Amino acid sequence: MLLHPLPLDETVWPSAMDSFGRDAVAPRLYDLGDSIEAWASAVVDMVDTEPMVLVGNSVGGSCAIEIALQVPDRVELMVLIGTKAGHRPEPAFRDEAIEVLTTEGMGAAWPRYWAPLFGALTDGSVIERAREIAERQSIDDVVRGVRVFHSRPDRADQIRMLEVPIVVVSGEYDRAPANGRAFAAGLRRGVFRSVPGAGHYVPLERPLELREIIRDSISALV
Repeated sequence: MLLHPLPLDETVWPSAMDSFGRDAVAPRLYDLGDSIEAWASAVVDMVDTEPMVLVGNSVGGSCAIEIALQVPDRVELMVLIGTKAGHRPEPAFRDEAIEVLTTEGMGAAWPRYWAPLFGALTDGSVIERAREIAERQSIDDVVRGVRVFHSRPDRADQIRMLEVPIVVVSGEYDRAPANGRAFAAGLRRGVFRSVPGAGHYVPLERPLELREIIRDSISALV
């Protein structure tokens, strides 16, 4: 189950994940409700009763955490990319982002909030592809995603209790890679992996490296 970040969509995944074949599901999260809990419940309903490997980037990782808390017995592995389990509300920042999106559009919001999250060495064509994906989203959908992201519960304590293997992935140039290492160390079955050269959007910036991390992590389950 591949869960995308803001302000992008499910098309961030195929270039790296096509080798997983028909078993890979990449839903569009914006359509699934107005809370992270609703997104998680809707994703669970997509997969009947099969066990899941959850791969989530940013808010997609937050959705993965929520799924694991809702149905821990059905989750075999989580790969959390640029994800924090803790949450400190920032209503002023949320409201500012929504105001920029609704009054000035993605053209103003992209360089202010999301373009700076890429790694310093990321190829310009990758950033341009991401911008094009963001521009394709309706403003209403992105605003919904911003609200979901900023209203998500703090799950720092609950995730420490999970017995699920969790691989915490941070790009080398993500804003808080050291926090990712500490996050993994505090989990019962946590592993930390750093991706050289990447920022926040590892699925786009270093897709092949991410694919290998996922493959190795799945192989370790056997």
